[in-house]
Amino acid sequence: MTKRTSAKYKIDRRMGENIWGRPKSPVNKREYGPGQHGQRRKQKLSDFGTQLRAKQKLKGYYGDVTEKQFRRVFAEAERVKGDTGENLIGLLERRLDAVVYRAKFVPTMFAARQFVNHGHVTVNGRRTNIPSFRVKEGDVIEVRAKSKQLAIVLEAVGLAERDVPDYIEADHSKMTATFVRTPGLGDVPYPVHMEPNLVVEYYAKN
Repeated sequence: MTKRTSAKYKIDRRMGENIWGRPKSPVNKREYGPGQHGQRRKQKLSDFGTQLRAKQKLKGYYGDVTEKQFRRVFAEAERVKGDTGENLIGLLERRLDAVVYRAKFVPTMFAARQFVNHGHVTVNGRRTNIPSFRVKEGDVIEVRAKSKQLAIVLEAVGLAERDVPDYIEADHSKMTATFVRTPGLGDVPYPVHMEPNLVVEYYAKN
């Protein structure tokens, strides 16, 4: 098992939730945390613990981005007019790796980061290999010609466990996706309940 895959499963176990809604998640069999004392960790969380957990869950969902990166995105969400929590979700969903995942070009968020990193994707015809690259409304993301028949791509397109959300228009015959609009929290198909308002509270105090 690769380090990335093991990290992915650790996040699910640590949160006690199947945060990506995957059939293979270990939480489907064991809802308690990892380690020999995992079954005894059901104590009530403090306000700080609840806020920290909300932040770790959201951060983990997007491929376990670094704290430095996540804090930078949050700072930007604060600067933009409107609700900071909603802005945060919109900025995270505009990440190129998130769009590649939402368009069902790859099966997992972790695979999306690697897929972009390895240069399999273009944005408006230009090769882009930065997972955190921020797409704009109207941008067209395409899987490069030589990558369209990769097993990981064919597997993802056939996945029945999730659909492409309506803020992305995907054409799987051409392997292209258009980012139609920036979504709000209610538009994003999270398999679990996300609470960006608690993330805002966490950073307000820390």
